[in-house]
Amino acid sequence: MYQKDYILRLIEMIRDLIMGILGLIKKGQLEQAEQQLENLYYDFLKEDSAFFNTIPAEVITTKLLREHNYTHGHLEILALLFDAEAELQEARGKKDLSTDFSKKALMIFEFLENEQKTYSLGRAEKIRGLREKIKKLSETNF
Repeated sequence: MYQKDYILRLIEMIRDLIMGILGLIKKGQLEQAEQQLENLYYDFLKEDSAFFNTIPAEVITTKLLREHNYTHGHLEILALLFDAEAELQEARGKKDLSTDFSKKALMIFEFLENEQKTYSLGRAEKIRGLREKIKKLSETNF
């Protein structure tokens, strides 16, 4: 129980930090946002963003769970970071990259939704928002 509480507090802390990064993105401080995002990858997942970017979306959950001993908590943090990456890339005008990050975040959130036994309203809202974002980005790419 203590470990689960710790992970929930950690995820809440990450959400707060990401909100700060999203604020930087809205202000146009993209380099600072990118640096803070990179720090979060390493501080909480012990790898840089490039490590996760090289893993194909189709196998990211199984690869991280089986080969790197990540937990569902780690995956949730990664999904939140991918979602923030999507916002950063969209702000840079890189809609294809934004779509890719959004799709990876969505895949992880959907995986967690199917695997975990408890319902999360926040996760359900995040899934709905990502689906809408991907649809919007896909429509503007054509």
